[in-house]
Amino acid sequence: MAGFGGGHCFPYPLNAVIPVLAFVHVILAFIATLQLLRIHLRSSEHGWTRQKVFHLLIGSSNSGYFIYLALILLASCKGWTYWSHSFGFIFMALPKVLFFAAFLLLLSFWVDLCHQPNDDDDYEGSFSEEPLLGKSPYEANLTNRDRHRKCFPIRFSRLGHRQKIVILVMLLVLITIMAFAVIIWIGLGKNPIDSEVAARVYLDVSAIGMLLLGAALACYGILLCLKMRKVRAEKPSSEMGKVAGLTMVSVLCFTSSSCVELFTDIPMMFHWHQQRMDDVYSPLLLILYFFVGSSIPSAVVMWVMRELPPAEDTGSLEESSIIAFVANSSVDVHHPQSWTTATSTQNQTSRASPI
Repeated sequence: MAGFGGGHCFPYPLNAVIPVLAFVHVILAFIATLQLLRIHLRSSEHGWTRQKVFHLLIGSSNSGYFIYLALILLASCKGWTYWSHSFGFIFMALPKVLFFAAFLLLLSFWVDLCHQPNDDDDYEGSFSEEPLLGKSPYEANLTNRDRHRKCFPIRFSRLGHRQKIVILVMLLVLITIMAFAVIIWIGLGKNPIDSEVAARVYLDVSAIGMLLLGAALACYGILLCLKMRKVRAEKPSSEMGKVAGLTMVSVLCFTSSSCVELFTDIPMMFHWHQQRMDDVYSPLLLILYFFVGSSIPSAVVMWVMRELPPAEDTGSLEESSIIAFVANSSVDVHHPQSWTTATSTQNQTSRASPI
């Protein structure tokens, strides 16, 4: 498996397209980070809400893609022989994992909402500003003590069941990446292991995973839209439009990027072969894989979750109880926004908007 030892740069079309794609990703990462800071300043007392987690994952994923695309140019022109020794593979795989985690988390919220009991009450509000973790009545009395734990505010025992599954899946994926990186490194020596085949197997599995995720989002997106038609809401058409739009974008973009991953060598730029990357279709495939497959879905998620949560009332003596994903205690959520996250409304006194 040859690396970049020759120090040959990419052909001119690729050298023109790759910086543009890197610029798009860094802009998205900057917007996600800026929005995350704005949200945190507006609702710092709520801890890690779903809106914050989504922006963190999207920002980290696009930052990773920017770093990978920038390094791939340097590696090809400078002749970094160690780049193909697993380092390029790791920088290629990690941003995709963070991107996959964001949409898998979205799927988990949609599944929770679709499987909750039907409620005839009006749905209003937004789940984007709700805590990712819930508070039990006993834990609500320990708020002052919890304020001293802001260095690690997440309690995994209070996560939703399906969100724990998402975390477990991501840990398994990260372990798999490291295992493949080790196999690729070993395969560079004199042994029967073919590093290129190992990388190809990982990319095929990754593509199949994205296709399955897109299919699951399509199924639950349709179910969610059907359920929303039966619910009295202030803006049912606009909210259904957001769900339907996010579903269609996810399916189309995941399908296109997965096809590129399955049938071309474009994702294996970390182990560049001159004869495979100098055709006229390579720049188009790059755009299809990075821009359509990642940038557009990321931008759509940030767009539907763009609204800031309501400002905190610093003069209030009592903290408001927020509808939690895993808690049964709830009160009204003020300032309706959009269906940008999913949750479970456990009783008839809860009012919320389910994305």
